[in-house]
Amino acid sequence: MAECTVDGSADEPLGRASYLFEGRRVLVSDLVHAGLLGAGTRLTFRQRRSRQEHLAQVTSDGRIELSDGQRFKSPSAAAAAATGRGPYDGWTSWALDDGNLLDAVRQEFLDTVAELPRSGAVAADGPAARHARLKDARKQADAEAPITVTVRDLLGWWGASRRGYLVTEQVAAELANHGLSTVPDFAAVGIDDRVTLTGPSRDTEDGEEKAADQEPTAGQEEPREAGTPGTATTSSDEEDKGEPIQGQTVGNLPSALKGVVSVSSSASFEEVFTKMRLNGYSQLPVLSGPRNLRGAVTWESIARARYADPEAPFSEAIVAAHAVSYAEHLIDVLPDLERFGFLLVKDQTNQIAGIITVADVAAEYGATARPFLLIGDLDRQLRRVISEGLDLTEVITLCDPDGRRKLSTFDQLSYGDYQQVLGNQEQWDKLSWPLDRKSFIARLDELREIRNELMHFNDKDKAGDSAIPLLRNMIELLREHSG
Repeated sequence: MAECTVDGSADEPLGRASYLFEGRRVLVSDLVHAGLLGAGTRLTFRQRRSRQEHLAQVTSDGRIELSDGQRFKSPSAAAAAATGRGPYDGWTSWALDDGNLLDAVRQEFLDTVAELPRSGAVAADGPAARHARLKDARKQADAEAPITVTVRDLLGWWGASRRGYLVTEQVAAELANHGLSTVPDFAAVGIDDRVTLTGPSRDTEDGEEKAADQEPTAGQEEPREAGTPGTATTSSDEEDKGEPIQGQTVGNLPSALKGVVSVSSSASFEEVFTKMRLNGYSQLPVLSGPRNLRGAVTWESIARARYADPEAPFSEAIVAAHAVSYAEHLIDVLPDLERFGFLLVKDQTNQIAGIITVADVAAEYGATARPFLLIGDLDRQLRRVISEGLDLTEVITLCDPDGRRKLSTFDQLSYGDYQQVLGNQEQWDKLSWPLDRKSFIARLDELREIRNELMHFNDKDKAGDSAIPLLRNMIELLREHSG
């Protein structure tokens, strides 16, 4: 392996350390720039089962060039293009002539960055400590003894208490840098659900072939073939896959993965009556094994079967039901939910693990709507106090000094503009408010982060709920001290 030369100027290494610990995925070009890979370094991908061998080389700009001249930023995209199949984990597919995998070179790079001198003491929950925890998690995963934690505890490694969109991207990127992923996806389940930190497949060819050969269960999509949207072969320039899921998913609903009471197709009406009454349910899934959905039975279907024939067998009361993955976007399953009235939820192993109803979704969107309405009111109040108390020309000078945005009215101001204007001491003094500017601006910034999460439809952990009193207090304060 080439000797590491990460020692340039004082600023350059620290800058590199900063981006690695703020959510950017390691690229092959990073390894080249660090001197860990040289231009022309040969890479080999040997498929164990088919015994095929694919060759490539590293270019001076940090791409992987196949023998046919195709170039890729992503090792995974290069592996899929070389074989004509996929997806693959390219970091554990390509090996150097000395036998080391690209993944090992990436880990050496991360170790080098983690050991760079940093000002002050290393915090117990800082980047260096987190790097050590992730290395240990990878070691445990490789030893087939993976770590299992709650999503809440996992976020705590990054000093976070909820999954905002920036934190979610950072967590996903740093996990990927260590070859880790969570099962189930940490972004698609509840914050107190447990996830397992798993490493890359030991045999990417076997994993890919199993995925291709697996027959779908009820409600499951057919596996994609290489070259179709969503695989690593769609673009020669794309990065490795694995971006975190943004927006609300089915699995984020409290009932989605909390288990399900079911009956078999040979059940009796008495069993169904008892289970539905004891649990207060309006429907029960009919399963033949944990993955085989036969349908469902509801009070309505029972009434219809018995109305048509008082002696009807239980099988006549079974109606169609639909299952969706826990990772699907909530908004995408609404048509099916409207059609069936409820949906069964499959976990990462395709087992039926929960159920969601129209009431669950109505409660979810109702909770999301409340802070949205308050955010809109806050925006109107901020714009009003600025437009009534300050000069437009001075405001434009602050917010659009070079004229690129062509601001001409108060209505064009953004939330960031409100912060810029009210954070300016001269403009603040013109309002003559008996308030502390620093405290006021700090609260505005806190609300900005929540606003951004809401606007990205990523309020997975109900930051909006806790923000409701903060929003109301700020709105009331603006009303009291304006006009």
